[in-house]
Formats: sequence, C-alpha cells, structure tokens
Amino acid sequence: MKDFHTGKVDAPELDPAEVDPIDLPENAFRELADDEEYRPVMHPAREYAEVTPYSVGVGLLLAIVFSAAAAYLGLKVGQVFEAAIPIAIIAVGLSAQLKKENPLGQNVIIQSIGACSGVIVAGAIFTLPALYILQAKYPDITVNFLQVFLSSLLGGILGILFFIPFRKYFVKDMHGKYPFPEATATTQVLISGQAIGKGGSNGQAALLVVASLVGGIYDYIVATFGWWSEVVTTTAYSWGQALADKYKFVVSCNTGAAVLGLGYIVGLKYAFVIFAGSAFVWWFIIPLMGAYGSADIMAMAPGEIFSEYARKIGIGGIAMAGIIGIIKSAPIIGQAVGLAAREFKGKQEGTRTIRWQSDISMKHIAYFTALALIAVFLFFWLGVIHTLWQAAVAWLVVTVIAFLFTTVAANAIAIVGSNPVSGMTLMTLIIASSVFVAIGLTGTSGIVASMVLGGVVCTALSMAGGFVTDLKIGYWLGSTPRKQETWKFAGTLVSAATVGGVMLMLNKVYGFTGEGALAAPQANAMASVIEPMMTGGNTPWMLYITGAILALLLNWLGVPTLAFCLGMFLPLHLNTPMLVGGLVSWFVTHSSKDPEVCKARNDRATLISSGLIAGGALFGVFAAVTIFCGHTPPSNNDEFGPQILGLVAYALLIGYLYISSCRKKA
Repeated sequence: MKDFHTGKVDAPELDPAEVDPIDLPENAFRELADDEEYRPVMHPAREYAEVTPYSVGVGLLLAIVFSAAAAYLGLKVGQVFEAAIPIAIIAVGLSAQLKKENPLGQNVIIQSIGACSGVIVAGAIFTLPALYILQAKYPDITVNFLQVFLSSLLGGILGILFFIPFRKYFVKDMHGKYPFPEATATTQVLISGQAIGKGGSNGQAALLVVASLVGGIYDYIVATFGWWSEVVTTTAYSWGQALADKYKFVVSCNTGAAVLGLGYIVGLKYAFVIFAGSAFVWWFIIPLMGAYGSADIMAMAPGEIFSEYARKIGIGGIAMAGIIGIIKSAPIIGQAVGLAAREFKGKQEGTRTIRWQSDISMKHIAYFTALALIAVFLFFWLGVIHTLWQAAVAWLVVTVIAFLFTTVAANAIAIVGSNPVSGMTLMTLIIASSVFVAIGLTGTSGIVASMVLGGVVCTALSMAGGFVTDLKIGYWLGSTPRKQETWKFAGTLVSAATVGGVMLMLNKVYGFTGEGALAAPQANAMASVIEPMMTGGNTPWMLYITGAILALLLNWLGVPTLAFCLGMFLPLHLNTPMLVGGLVSWFVTHSSKDPEVCKARNDRATLISSGLIAGGALFGVFAAVTIFCGHTPPSNNDEFGPQILGLVAYALLIGYLYISSCRKKA
C-alpha cells in the first residue's frame, strides 16, 4: 500500500530481468487511471549513480558560467534567457563524449544544480539594479556586495524550503493534469541521451535534434537578422493603424518557434483560457479605456494603455489567484505540517520510503526553514533597516508573501511555462511600500528596504517556479528528490555569489544610468513604481482591486483563475501563439479515426515541440551573444515586406509541426 502524500510505501519488487526503457512510458503525459501507477525510466527500487564528483562538479561549474552569462547579457542586452535547457543539452553532450555508463541520473543532477543560475539571475536583476538606478538621484543610497549576495542567497533558500512540502502534490498527485511545457522539453533532451547511450534505434533522439535545429535556426534568424517580423501585427498596415488610433484595437502574434512549441504542449484547454484573458484585456478593457478614459489615456497607443493601466488588473488577479490557491492548498499544507509533527515524535515503523519519492525529511525542513527565517530577520535588521521593530515588520511581509506566492509561481510554470515573477514582485513591492510608509519607513531608507525585500521575494518565487520544473523532470525520469533538493542549495550559493560579483562589476564598468548604461528594463520599471510611493505618489489600487474581484468571479464560475489572469498580465503577442499551438494540438489529436494513431501522432508532435523549445532556448543564447558583440538587428519589422514574410515563415513552421507529426501512421 502507498500513501501519496507521505511517500511511505512497501518497496516494489525488483525484477532482475527488467531492463530500463530508453524512452518515457506511454502514460508519462496523461492522467492515470485509478488502479494505474507511473513507473519512471530509472527503476524506483534500484540504485543509480546520481550525486558523484563529476555531476556535482559539472553542475556547479555550469551554474557559475551561466549565472555570469545570464546576468551579463540580461543587464546589458535586456534579454534574460532560460538556462535549464541549454544546460541539459551540455550534460547530454558531455556524457556522450566521455562515454559515461548510465549517465541519466547524473545528468539530472547536473541540470538541477546548473539551473539555479537562471532563477537566481532573474530574481536579482529584476529588482536590485533599481538601487543603482535610484542612487544616481539619491546619493545617500548605498549598495554593497553583501546586500546583493544575501538577498539572492536567502531568497533562493526560502524558495527551495517553501516548495519542498508541495512537491508530491504538484509533480505526483497532479500527474497528467498540468502540461509542464519547459519540464517536458528538458526531459525529452535528457531522455535522448539515454536512447543514444543504449543504442536506441527508434529515431526519437534524431527527431529531437532535427526539431531543435529547425526551431533554433528559425528563431536565431528572426532575432538576429530580422529576415521576417518576429511579431506580426495589424498596426503594420494603414487600416490596422487606423483601428488602433480610433478604437485602440490591435491583433498581434509572435512568430517564434519556441512559443509555438510551448502552445502545443500546453494544449488547447489552457491555451484558450490564457488567450481569453489576453483578449479580455486587449479587445475589451483597452478599447473601453481608450473610448471613455481621460484625455491623456485617449491619446495613448494600445500598448501604452496596457503597460500603464490594463496590465495592473492582471497583477491584481494574479495576487488574488495566489490567495485562492493557498486556501485550496490548505489540506496539503495541513498534511505537510502533520507529517512534520509525526516525524518530530519519531519515524513510523513497518514501512520505508521508496527512493524515487524520498524527500528531505519534514523535520529537517522545519529546522532549516526556521534557521533561514532567522537569517532573513538578522539580515534586515543588521544589514538594511537597523530598527528592530521595522525589521520585524519587513520580515513578516517577506515571510507571508513569499510563502503565499510559492504555489502561484509553481502553478504558472506547470501550466504555461512562464513565471509571472515580475508581476508578483511588483505587487510585493507595492504592498511592502504601503506598509513601510504606514510605519514611518520612507525616503531613501524606505527605497532600500523595499528593493532588498523585493529582491528576496523575487528570488524566492523565481526559485519556487524553477524548482518545480527540476523536480518534475526527476519524477518522469526516476531520480531521487532528496538528492536534487539537497544539492539545489549548493547551486544557489554559487549562483548568488556569481550574480553579486557580476552586478557590482557591471555597475563599475557600465553603470545603470546615463549614456551607454545597462538596459535593466525590469529594474527600471520597479524603480519607477517605488520612487513615487516613497515620496508621496499615487498607487492604482482600484485597478488591482478590479483584478482581484474578477479573479474571485472566475473562480466562482469554475474558470482556471491563474491561467486567465496570466493572460491579462502577459502581452497579446505572446498569448496568441499559445492558442495557435493549442489548435495545432487539437488537430493532431483528431487527425485520424483510430485513437492509437492519434496518440502516436501526439507523442511525435510533443517531441517535435520539445525540440522547438530546446532549439529556441539554446539559439536564443547565441542571438543574445551576437547582439552583445555589436550586431544590430534591423528595425524594419513593422514594414509590409517583413510582415508578409513573417506570416509565410510562421505558416511554414506550423505546417512542419503538423505534417511531420501526422507522418506517424501507427
């Protein structure tokens, strides 16, 4: 018998003749029947090489390299790339070159440690450069390495500890209910190494490589050379511009391969809900504001109305979705607390935890969480605020919000593969700043406190969202969660130190203000919000409240609230291709009267979509490096020619995905 929440099971019988498969089981991506269990690639009752000097060393090295690269390019070019997939590709390539025997478990650890780089970088560069930006205006603001390092480190640790109690719920109990697009793509990359290493002849590794090259080269050409428009929009035509000017109505679509692949894996259900949220904002709220708003709003372009006003409704909705999510997760939290209480009294006898579902014990999680929260309090008190009771208030705000939004970040990644961390952090900064103003913490002291606090929360949420991807990959492949969880702390430490050093170096070399300064677009947005709040400005509470009320109504009607609110928060051109990919998914799964043929075609299309995502992520790094080295992409993407070519190229890409998938006959 098995307890799905505690992980206590009778160990399965190990058949000596059973050989590990070279591909994922057929029930990897669908919901399980009541009497059905999922058996991962690595046998649950067999031990594998996972944590070795090789896997830890390579993982830490890649964490350092990708942290430096992501911070450098993200701040200089304004483009943050996802490191998990490129690191998985490197891990598979290294194991093949070194002829590692059964490298799958080690590759999972390499990917899990190395992926700390992307999440730590996102948490840091979205917030902390705002201190340098405001320092130019307020010279008494001070920034040092310790502030940046501890903000990133403590935020990352909190994200890990807060998420672990939810692991079984998200990755095991909800098996097949969430699409996990990024985890799917990364898993397909890692399993391709298994097929190559064991002489697989099913051609799936080759198909993944071809799809990765198609998606990567496609996205590299459009991002670097601009042969066709990356975003096709009605405003490129005179009639479309007239609609935008008079009625604030715009239709736009990103033509990238990676986003199309994401849409396919997300599927039509969630893709439609996400697009519905976007359509509600862009085709109802924005035209309404443009027609009946103030003269200033009526003079704005649709994109400006979205950024300044309409998007904030989505932020309020996401915040309320977090509250709804935590209420719905109350039974899961209660079970985690109960498990911790039982473990404090001593382990239960008669059963043992299977390797595949073995987490760090809840007793240790409770100890480590208490230590981490004490460290956060001391950091705020001794390193940032210097007033005991104000530091205590800041600590309480961080603890509550970081824990509350942990499930929101994990849900967002599980559904759409995109973490709305900037929106949640912006809401955190607004709430925190309002509290600080109420307790008398204003001016430059309030600015520093808000931004450092925002850095901790932003990194915690970024880590929680990234960590659910790592653990889902491990679940599909059969690695040991406890080992992933333990070594995630090491990756967080080296990534935080690297980001702190790179950020200080870049500030000295380039700066964040003035001619030739670093772009840091997210941090500039955070700075523009915090400064007026700390100096007596206004906050659009009515927009946030409107979003919160809308989320409550959606939840009452049974609509997936977070998915809809994500659609309101993300730009239209990113949500339209999600719907396109979802529609392709529907047509592929209904392309034959034979259900087995449809399933085979869907499996093939999922692999191709994973390749499009992997290629787009890897070649996105190459595109950022090319631009950083001095290449300037053409700025004529709104002209007629590139727009038409963009439509043609996108149609060919969709055709490749559909036709190649339907080549599967059985």
